[in-house]
Amino acid sequence: MIAHTKGGNTMEYTQQISVFLENRPGTLAELTDVLWKNNIDMRAMCVADAMDFGIARIIVDDVYETMTVLKDAGYVCQITKVLTVEMADEPGGLSKILALLGSAGINLEYTYAFLSRKKDTAYLVLKVAEPEKAEAVLRAEHIRLIGQETLQGIFGD
Repeated sequence: MIAHTKGGNTMEYTQQISVFLENRPGTLAELTDVLWKNNIDMRAMCVADAMDFGIARIIVDDVYETMTVLKDAGYVCQITKVLTVEMADEPGGLSKILALLGSAGINLEYTYAFLSRKKDTAYLVLKVAEPEKAEAVLRAEHIRLIGQETLQGIFGD
């Protein structure tokens, strides 16, 4: 579990790997091929375009192994701590969480969602400007935050 203690409170984070890719046809396929050949199973992915390069943000079970594989393959990548919350997989589930953050004045830098095998449940990855404040707001509304260890259990086969 990735936890950070601040002022006596423990925050749970998910570790996201950001991989920088040249913006040309085939680079995402090359990345996923490296992961496949090394038996790494992505659980979530988001890709953003930034003119000359792209950023693939991925969630995996074994962050250390994945970072080692990617660096050995020549990729520039880094680990970013993000919040992951469990939400109802139903109309309005996402809207409720985003409204809470907006009402609290928390700026959302980016987000993406994914599903698991758990029926009626989705997960939302959040990169926010004030993670401690966001966590407090979400917990006050009984929204479950998921740490790295819990995330691994969600995807256990």
